[in-house]
Amino acid sequence: MNTNPKYSLVIDARMINVSGIGTVCQNIIPYLLEDFTVTLMGNPEELKEYSSVKNLKIISLKSQIYSLQEQFELFFKVPAYDYFLSPHYNVPFLPVKAKKRIVIIHDVNHIALENNFNILKKLYARLFIKLALTKSDKIFTVSRFSKSEIIKYFEVIDASIHPLVLGVNTEIFKVSSSKEQDQVRTRYELPQHFLLYVGNVKPHKNLSTLIKAFAILKATRSLLPYKLVIVGKKEGFITSDQAISKEINALNLLNDIIFTGFVPNEDLPVLYNLASLFVFPSLYEGFGLPPLEAMACGCPTVVSDASSLPEVCQNASLYFNPKKPEELAAIIIKVLQDKTLQDQLRTSGFNLIKQYNWKFTAQAIKEVILAK
Repeated sequence: MNTNPKYSLVIDARMINVSGIGTVCQNIIPYLLEDFTVTLMGNPEELKEYSSVKNLKIISLKSQIYSLQEQFELFFKVPAYDYFLSPHYNVPFLPVKAKKRIVIIHDVNHIALENNFNILKKLYARLFIKLALTKSDKIFTVSRFSKSEIIKYFEVIDASIHPLVLGVNTEIFKVSSSKEQDQVRTRYELPQHFLLYVGNVKPHKNLSTLIKAFAILKATRSLLPYKLVIVGKKEGFITSDQAISKEINALNLLNDIIFTGFVPNEDLPVLYNLASLFVFPSLYEGFGLPPLEAMACGCPTVVSDASSLPEVCQNASLYFNPKKPEELAAIIIKVLQDKTLQDQLRTSGFNLIKQYNWKFTAQAIKEVILAK
């Protein structure tokens, strides 16, 4: 690490523990420290693991994202550094002291998926994405798909958007030991055979299609020994989508679906290891990290053919139409009944993840923002 970095960078790190955005922040920070004195803005309690890191400082910023308060706090607290990085589109509306502003816009799902968000959320997203595009000196997104979507919905030239390739931390996501697997299986009371879903509970994640496909296979007794494991907070799942809750009850699947609740980082890779198959039915992804994490752990994957997922997963997954549960059911049973196909998917997955390295992600960011 450079002991005397030439440049200074401040990052709005309030979302450092939020899936997707937080994962990017956590993984690029160590590499940014090679060239920058880095300051993180956020809740000091959530950032305490960084408090002893060399070339890194912390500024308290506790206001909620999307709030009026955050705008005033950012105005007063962003220091006069070389660069200010917003890892989400909730950029400062007012000027800041930093010389140049950088933003990462992960996706535009609030605008592309018209029926999934209320009018206020859509208006806010449209306003602040436009602000992010006009006020930022450098603009990044997380896939070629997301770049095309930004250009589609906003008046912005192609050359101004820089797509990144994200990474997988293979020191964390890897094949686990039998001892680790036994411990996690016992901790979560998991069956010997199960399908796995990992992700949040927003409507565009399309859990309804997965539930319906699972019900089809259960009804035909094709998946007799299998259960479905959903990683995430059950409370959030049930309250966030009453339709899904009712669907599970109507299809009589309460005893066949396991909600793990919150899963700590050390357990998640082992869950991928234990799963017979990882299923990702999302309708819209700016990038989509969970399938790659599953691949790194040796779990075969089937994913939706929508948005960025074919770009990201390439030939290492099987694909299905996310609006057709019958198609998903057929692909699930095809994989589970074909060990050779499972092995092919594992091998393709291990080969693919070599392309996804957080060091490369950080290097791409540095090259763009430091370019004259």
